[in-house]
Amino acid sequence: MMEKYRETLGLLVGLFSLVAGIDRSHFPPDFLFGTATSYYQIEGGYLDGNKGLSNWDVFSHTPGIIEDGSNGDIADDHYHRYKNDIDLMHSLGVNSYRFSISWSRVLPRGRFGEINSEGLSFYNKLIDYLLLKGIQPFVTLCHYDIPQELEDRYGAWLNSQIQEDFGYFANICFKEFGERVKYWSTFNEPTVLVNKGYRLGIYPPSRCSEPYGNCSVGDSDIEPFIAAHNVILSHATAVDIYRKKYQRKQGGSIGIVVSTTWFEPYSDTPIERMAAARASAFEIGWFLDPIIYGSYPPEMNQILGPILPTFSSSDKKKLRSSLDFIGVNHYTSLYAKDCLFSECYLGPFQSNGSVLGLGYKNGVPIGPKTGMSNLFVTPNGMEKTVLYVMERYKNVPMFLTENGYGQNTSSNLSTKEILIDEVRVEFLRSYLTSLSNAIRKGADVRGYFVWSLIDNFEWLHGYSERFGLYHVDYKTQKRTPKLSAEWYKNFLKGGEDQ
Repeated sequence: MMEKYRETLGLLVGLFSLVAGIDRSHFPPDFLFGTATSYYQIEGGYLDGNKGLSNWDVFSHTPGIIEDGSNGDIADDHYHRYKNDIDLMHSLGVNSYRFSISWSRVLPRGRFGEINSEGLSFYNKLIDYLLLKGIQPFVTLCHYDIPQELEDRYGAWLNSQIQEDFGYFANICFKEFGERVKYWSTFNEPTVLVNKGYRLGIYPPSRCSEPYGNCSVGDSDIEPFIAAHNVILSHATAVDIYRKKYQRKQGGSIGIVVSTTWFEPYSDTPIERMAAARASAFEIGWFLDPIIYGSYPPEMNQILGPILPTFSSSDKKKLRSSLDFIGVNHYTSLYAKDCLFSECYLGPFQSNGSVLGLGYKNGVPIGPKTGMSNLFVTPNGMEKTVLYVMERYKNVPMFLTENGYGQNTSSNLSTKEILIDEVRVEFLRSYLTSLSNAIRKGADVRGYFVWSLIDNFEWLHGYSERFGLYHVDYKTQKRTPKLSAEWYKNFLKGGEDQ
């Protein structure tokens, strides 16, 4: 049975190799190719090794929150199976692995408690085994999660105290792991963190107000910008520590990872073209403009004015040159419909740039639908996004830190259909082709990470969405390679078009 399965995989890989038109040689020799995960989505062991509770530990246990009623208590049990998972990476031939460190595993109570030696031990073993297998660690410090202690004690991202806490955490990680970690990112997708946590209220700490959501507390027009301001200054605090104490000796680099949807105008009019530009500024520029230029985007200032917090002269000094690279997470494109000069169905959307992002126009999707309702297959958006970041930020080095295709298993897909994932292969092929086009046009892109190595806990969707190159049977924790894993392995060997 397995022999027949592998034969089928081989035939399909060969078929896609003939038609793909993209191979490893289209990218620089020192390019990083890897896979990506995050702590809460794969580790499990949520109380093992003296780990403290994170905000996601608490949030996911709230009845009715997660689509399939699950949580990340066990997830992929990576905490106990990390060597096996690294062996899978090694078999693919990747040279880097992007993962996040659990803040609550290292500091169960933030700076208000002791450093957890068992947490440090786990990540030391993980990093050492990666390096043993020739795989560079690419580490994210905060992938949405914080110790619940900080939320309970002072309100987390709504309080400037979080800047000191994040700097304290970052310093421990730099000191403990920095001799072996050469790539650090402070935050993953802070736009998602603040929008879903403080505008829509669908992520912890579940704060929002109408018409954006129905929460018991919060202010959707004000709090996202307070939280974002503290994230930006926490980033600057961590980078300042790294620059002054560690970077010269350790020789690494540090950046931030942003979410990037490409926005096409809903109609070819000046108003809708401005709406598309505004949408990009509110998603990408919200965090990158202050970090690189020391102020919020003019597109945001024009709409929000005094709602936006201000940066002091000392803040601006700290922010100056506070990144070495930009991490770009890209999956999809949407249409941008103007809500500034025309009425949208939920009101003016002032705090969201007065733009409505839509996947459909006249009943037709912007691209083939994926297993996630808000993600569509739009490969050209990859090239356009990378060139936008290149032009807006003077070609600061970039890494494509996430890109992948989700299958929804609630749609009665058979295991065979999940394993023989031709759609994911075509997705990866087409997006890599688009990325290669951007590089040929001058974009300084230095790496690409597939989301994800293995099927995992996909936040509000629980385990109903599968993004992995490897299928996970959550009852047995068995990992099985999908067609996409074989394709990626073949690609990294130079097998495309060879």
